Amino acid sequence: MRIRIAVQALLAAVGLILLSPAAAHAHGDTVKVVVTGQRQGHVTADLTWENDEDAIDEAVAATVNAVSADGARTLGPWRLVRDPAAAPAGWTTAETLPPGTWKVTVDVGFPALGHGEREVGVPVVDPAPATGTPDPRPATPSSAPTQAPTRAATPTQAPAPATEASTDPTVWWTTAGVAATALAGAAVGVLLRRRRAHR
Repeated sequence: MRIRIAVQALLAAVGLILLSPAAAHAHGDTVKVVVTGQRQGHVTADLTWENDEDAIDEAVAATVNAVSADGARTLGPWRLVRDPAAAPAGWTTAETLPPGTWKVTVDVGFPALGHGEREVGVPVVDPAPATGTPDPRPATPSSAPTQAPTRAATPTQAPAPATEASTDPTVWWTTAGVAATALAGAAVGVLLRRRRAHR
């Protein structure tokens, strides 16, 4: 019984030894590197297995180098890290390229060898306009019509009785008669005084 168990364990171990190289080479021994461009200055790339183009699930050791179009500036080496905003095969850099045109190369050393390169352009981004900047134009008068201040409503006053009386013909004739009578009385009084003075 013990011999049988030992034989089975030995066969299982041999099988694992024989299957391990096959499993290791199922995807191939080369990493396909495609530099896809940049996002806000961060270099982006897709890393897959050359044979079946499956995404690489294990750790990756890869470096990024960049040379300016005129060859005067070099950046890197930077390390590739997984890009959480991309597909499973997406990788990126924590560092950013300054504006300009760059020749980017990516070299992978683990889990297999791989190489990719591409010319990447990083545009100049205009800064957002500052808020609260005073307007240099002179202030213009408002086109809205100016409303006159409202006055408090005053109660309508009734017309004076004298005004009503002056417009009534009957009242006018009565007033004229009273005036004529007064003048006549005054004239009679003057005549009587003169007669008494002559006596």
